[in-house]
Amino acid sequence: MTSERATISAVAALDEDLRHGMYAFIRGAHHPVTREEAAAAVGISRKLAAFHLDKLVTAGLLRARYETAGKVGRAPKVYEPTPTDFSITIPPRRPDVLSAILIDAVVSATPSESAKDAALRTAAQHGEEAGAAERARTRPGRLGAERGLTLAGEVLARHGFEPSRETPVCLRLRNCPFHPLAARAPDLVCGLTRNFLTGVLGGLAVPGVATAAVPPPAGGCCVELRGTN
Repeated sequence: MTSERATISAVAALDEDLRHGMYAFIRGAHHPVTREEAAAAVGISRKLAAFHLDKLVTAGLLRARYETAGKVGRAPKVYEPTPTDFSITIPPRRPDVLSAILIDAVVSATPSESAKDAALRTAAQHGEEAGAAERARTRPGRLGAERGLTLAGEVLARHGFEPSRETPVCLRLRNCPFHPLAARAPDLVCGLTRNFLTGVLGGLAVPGVATAAVPPPAGGCCVELRGTN
């Protein structure tokens, strides 16, 4: 997944008619495109096209290289789309997280599990992996509730939960990154959310913190993290 800053830069780069037109042309060409071809597609000079194309490269939307095969003289610079995906939602939405959980649940389900039980188990595993990755990255040592909630908040911010520290030992999640899917199956999605959050705490190895169900505000999460000591 691309960072929020990279995504914003990419979207901003396309907020210009010439760049958007050249980008659309290059995506539809299905072959590397020269500056001359891109310029002709939108009716501008080669020099101006080069300026805008390089902006698209800087934004991560295109990649550039020099074409050498079968050419005589100076190799032309060509452009093609990058394989990177960019998406932005306000407030943050992460249906990809739910999709990954459900796909892994289907793949790993045992004959004795219901589909829901497999999904709940997998949600906890995904959360534990996210928490363990943060612990490995930061190497915090033994965690108390307050420091543990700080690290949990960093993980959950990257997943779109918009955590807010209400007290030193209470982390409120102001956004539901799985909305509006949660509205279609609230029992299932809220259960997956709670298991994911419990898994994050487990992966971080945070003692004295647990999830608690709360009435969700409009668009907010139905779970918060609280110190238990």
